[in-house]
Amino acid sequence: MTTQLETSTHAKSTESRASAGYREPVQQTSGRAHGSWLPGVTSIVFGGDYNPEQWPREVWDEDVALMKTAGVNLVSIGIFSWALLEPREGEFDFGWLDDVIDLLWRAGIGISLGTPTAAPPAWFWAKYPEARPVTRDGVALGGGSRGMASPSSPEYAVASSRIVRELAVRYGAHPALRLWHVHNEYGAPVSESYSVDSVRAFRVWLESKYTTIDALNAAWGTTFWGQHYEYWSEIDAPRRAASVVNPAQRLDFARFTNNALLACFVRERDILHELSPGIPVTTNFMATSCPAIDYWKWAKEVDIVSNDHYLTGERGDSHILLALDADMVRSLAGGKPWLLMEHSTSAVNWQPRNVAKVAGQLARNSLSHLARGADGIMFFQWRASRFGAEKFHSAMIPHAGPDSRIFRETVALGGELASLSELLGSTVTAKVAILWDWESFWAQDLEWRPSSDLGHRRQIETFYGRLWNDGITTDFAHPEADLSGYDLVLAPSLYLLSEAGSANIRAYVEAGGTFVASYFSGVVDENDTVPAGASPGRLREVLGLRIEEFRPLRSGETVELDNGLIGAVWTDEIVLEGATEVAGYRTGATAGRAAITRNRFGAGTAWYLSTEFDSVQLSTVLSEAMLDAGLAPRPNAGDGLEVVERRSVDTIFTIAINHGDREVAIETADAPPVVLAAGAVSISRRPVDALAS
Repeated sequence: MTTQLETSTHAKSTESRASAGYREPVQQTSGRAHGSWLPGVTSIVFGGDYNPEQWPREVWDEDVALMKTAGVNLVSIGIFSWALLEPREGEFDFGWLDDVIDLLWRAGIGISLGTPTAAPPAWFWAKYPEARPVTRDGVALGGGSRGMASPSSPEYAVASSRIVRELAVRYGAHPALRLWHVHNEYGAPVSESYSVDSVRAFRVWLESKYTTIDALNAAWGTTFWGQHYEYWSEIDAPRRAASVVNPAQRLDFARFTNNALLACFVRERDILHELSPGIPVTTNFMATSCPAIDYWKWAKEVDIVSNDHYLTGERGDSHILLALDADMVRSLAGGKPWLLMEHSTSAVNWQPRNVAKVAGQLARNSLSHLARGADGIMFFQWRASRFGAEKFHSAMIPHAGPDSRIFRETVALGGELASLSELLGSTVTAKVAILWDWESFWAQDLEWRPSSDLGHRRQIETFYGRLWNDGITTDFAHPEADLSGYDLVLAPSLYLLSEAGSANIRAYVEAGGTFVASYFSGVVDENDTVPAGASPGRLREVLGLRIEEFRPLRSGETVELDNGLIGAVWTDEIVLEGATEVAGYRTGATAGRAAITRNRFGAGTAWYLSTEFDSVQLSTVLSEAMLDAGLAPRPNAGDGLEVVERRSVDTIFTIAINHGDREVAIETADAPPVVLAAGAVSISRRPVDALAS
């Protein structure tokens, strides 16, 4: 079924559409059924990416029958199908997609319909080579892979808007439609582009932000190395240069890139809102694994937060990193229902060593996301591809077919999720937050910092891992967000701190909160400029100290503290300005100086850790801060046991997952211990009123 642009689907007769099973879009205030979070969905979402275009027509019927067996109720389709849907510019072929959607609809399976704009067709690259993204080294990227065009390309804006509009008109009111899935993983693999269009757009963005060239010069500190500008037209993207490029310029280009990508999403979202009212629109985040995106900003623009997560199979703590990612997504969603759009049934295909999941891990990983707030569990993908770059990626139906352990575990998981509809809309509450700021990370991870060991991620993983092992559920928060609901706020890696963020932390501590900052925090302002005076800059008064000099350690070097702890990576020359020394350095260049401090500030307490501790030693340090906050580790924490509570109006659901290789006794205050076998999961319920008894 091929139509020309001049006789687009806008102009097709109502009769021909009706015969294909479609309805004209109707104006409505909401497409959601009462009590559901997606239109027509009243149970936990279960399914995955479905790519029927990779398979002969006779396989489709088998797929749908097996989906019914597995309990699948939602599939994502069309995500990489632009070349098939618009085989030539302005010509559209929806015949195969019509058939797939109707087949799924008749089987009672909903669709999350993708806009295929992450993979422009070959004709687009051939006709508009100037739209290709350009690397920092000046290389224009070719086709033959996945990825979008330069985000600022006007040709891409026109072409992507056209295909989205055609899809919205044709399918926007189809009864199978539950969700719009825009693009795919913005920021990967294309984030920054140094194309001519990007440079033009960057200049416009800068002029809008700074208004005058003098204000830009001041913000960027262009008196350094003679970088002063007289005209906006003189400004280029921060390309590879003879030496280190102005870090303030790099930081602003990262902000611009995030905004340029977000503008692409918003453009598509607005078309879908116009032509498919009441159907929520999302795009799949990669919450902690796509450093180019500031998801705090993106979360405000999607109707439903969704996320892709893949284990790093080689790491023994991969289940902890999974929990970190899930807690991050829940935080982005503001506690509202969110969707795990993609994860794997077993191995992925892009890691150096793609370790397969063991028996039972598929369910444990899925239920960990569920425990931490997901109301939908989906996979990439339904059926394993036989060709292409992802042919060794696992799937719900692996190459071995339905007579396989993976498919049997998939069916079992579908049955389990179908029995858990009562969890829908229940929430997770955390009393601890870790501060997370992508703009700070962009600045911190640039060149020429005092140590190559200052990457933001390592400290956050250590702090989060400590809390996970202590059985403490954790949120993530922006430094400028409302922190009043938390008893303890941690800043493991907060290099850049805005004036608003500083005031917010100050108010939190003054009001009685407990705050813990680790080394190299509060060092610069939002322009990557060191504030006047000693570090830690805007945290100096709250922490009650100043730092005369940074003392990074050599590779492998450690220092001893007078309380028996061992520090690594970093030390500071601290001068106390109201804070109390909790522990000092016994060895190293800072011997005799304070290492850990505690400062009473208003009604609260602020701690500073000037060196790096491993997870075991961090327990000793944080235990004292937890006492200030009125918190305590779970009695039976450790041993690979994960326990999280979700709460509805009248019920508390306790999800316990044993990631270890031996049975664990789950201790509770008002009941005998429950023994959970190795690798097992339990979900228990108790009424909310039981807390008061």
